[in-house]
Amino acid sequence: MVTPEQVKHYIEAGLPCDHIEVTGDGQHFEAIIVSSEFAGKNMLQQHQRVYQALGARMHAEIHALSMKTFSPEDWAKR
Repeated sequence: MVTPEQVKHYIEAGLPCDHIEVTGDGQHFEAIIVSSEFAGKNMLQQHQRVYQALGARMHAEIHALSMKTFSPEDWAKR
């Protein structure tokens, strides 16, 4: 079973993150991801970038991922 820490590592390996938090139960995960790569991208493009970082793991190991994505500027405004 995949752990939240593994999902965090998978994302960090494929996407430079300024901040990342991942929680979950082994199949369903929630993530907050802050990356400079999200600047100027809409939410769909940001999520696609995370899915790209996860690659085939998204279908094979991770059954559901709910995420909130932010550029560093948007994260600072929170």
